[in-house]
Amino acid sequence: MRELEELFSVLGRSRFRSSFKLNAQDKAYLHSKGLPVINDHARDFIARRLAPAVIANDGKQTPYRGHPVFVAQHATACCCRGCLQKWHLIPDNRALSACEQDYVVHVLMHWLEQTY
Repeated sequence: MRELEELFSVLGRSRFRSSFKLNAQDKAYLHSKGLPVINDHARDFIARRLAPAVIANDGKQTPYRGHPVFVAQHATACCCRGCLQKWHLIPDNRALSACEQDYVVHVLMHWLEQTY
C-alpha cells in the first residue's frame, strides 16, 4: 500500500485518473447524505465488489457514474483488483484484509473530501 501523498502525486500525473470529476448530481448527493453516510456506502461497496478473492466480472464491476464513490474509485484506481495491484501495490487473487479495505475506503474518502 502506498502513502497518500505519493499515491495522489502519481495519480495526478495520469491523464485518465485525473479526468474524473464529480458532477452536480454527485455533489448534491454528497451534500444531502453527508460524508459519514458516504463513508458507509464506500465501505459496503468495497466489501461486496472489491474485497472478495474471486470477482466474476473483475475489471468491469465498478460503474463510471451513478454514485460519488464510483467516480472516486475510478479517480483513485480503486475500481478493480488489477488497478489495486498496479497503483496501490495490493496483490490480487486473494481476499482483501480488513486493513486493506480500510486503506481503500480512506483513499476514496480523501479524494471525495478534497474534491467536494
